[in-house]
Amino acid sequence: MAINPSKHPMPTQPPQERAKNFREVALGYSMEVARDEASRCLNCKNQPCVKGCPVGIHIPQFIEALRKGQLEDAYRIISLTSSLPAVCGRVCPQETQCESKCTLGVRYEPVGIGRLERFVADWHNALDAAAPEKPASNGHRVAVVGSGPSGLTCAGDLAKKGYQVTVFEALHTAGGVLVYGIPEFRLPKAIVAREVATLEALGVDIQTNVIIGKTLTVDELFAEGYEAVFIGSGAGLPNFMGIPGESLKGVYSANEYLTRSNLMKAYLDTSDTPIMKGGRVAVVGGGNVAMDAARTALRLGAEKVYIVYRRSLDELPARREEVEHAQEEGIDFRLLCNPTEILGWQNAENPRDPKNGFVRAMRCIRMELGEPDASGRRRPVEIPGSEFTLDVDTVVIAIGTSPNPLIKSTTEGLEVNRRGGIVIDETGLTSRSHVYAGGDAVTGAATVISAMGAGKTAAEAIDRALSEG
Repeated sequence: MAINPSKHPMPTQPPQERAKNFREVALGYSMEVARDEASRCLNCKNQPCVKGCPVGIHIPQFIEALRKGQLEDAYRIISLTSSLPAVCGRVCPQETQCESKCTLGVRYEPVGIGRLERFVADWHNALDAAAPEKPASNGHRVAVVGSGPSGLTCAGDLAKKGYQVTVFEALHTAGGVLVYGIPEFRLPKAIVAREVATLEALGVDIQTNVIIGKTLTVDELFAEGYEAVFIGSGAGLPNFMGIPGESLKGVYSANEYLTRSNLMKAYLDTSDTPIMKGGRVAVVGGGNVAMDAARTALRLGAEKVYIVYRRSLDELPARREEVEHAQEEGIDFRLLCNPTEILGWQNAENPRDPKNGFVRAMRCIRMELGEPDASGRRRPVEIPGSEFTLDVDTVVIAIGTSPNPLIKSTTEGLEVNRRGGIVIDETGLTSRSHVYAGGDAVTGAATVISAMGAGKTAAEAIDRALSEG
């Protein structure tokens, strides 16, 4: 039978419709389409796709089970190595990881691995299947700091081995960046809650509203009887540009803007969470977070939304699918541009004017690409005399985040690098005995799946250390 050279497209809401609601954009495969897509897999002997997966999902095996209609077997196979299959199927950059290694992709489009993972996880969850059986305790206690993807993965992998795991989360809801950073239209929060509930069924104890470094310190966790600590506290400290006007009302970090909309439910008509809605919005940056912020602004009622990015479309770091969705929805991409100043309303004649101190415009300069920088991308260079002004009411800065300094400042002997990331070895071990770390707390802002891979690596190291005694 001839192989279909193209992967099956993902059905989506029409752009004009989805731009006005927060329902999930991607609608998922049907059973027929999923099994047909699964039949494109060559079931290679050397399985290069598995090597491209940071958590080592047995990809050909789960796809083969799906092709045969054995969906629960497919889910079981995925769950052997992944604690968050419904999440990964939605937000992981498969195009640069497992799918980029797909043998079929050498000649045709690669198999839609992420779409098939999502289908299998959603099928399992729709069955309302019985909770997994809690393993017998092995008597060891481990503390996990942060309930984002690295923390949840570490906790889940250890719980499956019988460890008594407590996850400490600073916010009031578990999920980390999955709940505060990624919008509902990309990752419905009910899916995150379901994945968290599965881990709780395995015996993971999740304690919210606990700030490690303030409520408790790492040393106090050891004093309470925990034998190892994994730090997966993420990178919640936003970066700014250092240009004039960033303190004006109406300027947000992407972290704050998305947290208000996602975790604090500002997108709901019934919410009283304050956030700027409507008007004209500029989002500075070109990553996935910038796309999320821009598309959120549109759904909150903005009449015009700009993406302002200093390089060209080819250098945009966001997933191509997210860029295409944003373009379809009408986001205006102002490429090869960089902000130099944010201008505010200043009515000196009427100090009581309510507009005083609010954003009224953003001044930018056009750029051109010069020689490659240290990252290998061509360095953007200002074009003299090319300044222009965008009339905007809200500015969202989405140029990255850094690890929060709280834990390092309260944990003696914890080595960090010049960017604030915790220094670890190849197993995830820090400079402190029995203290491990992974995810954005180490690398700075990165992908969900790379954070999960770090959590898995640390869990394996913790198991070796504690089981050996």
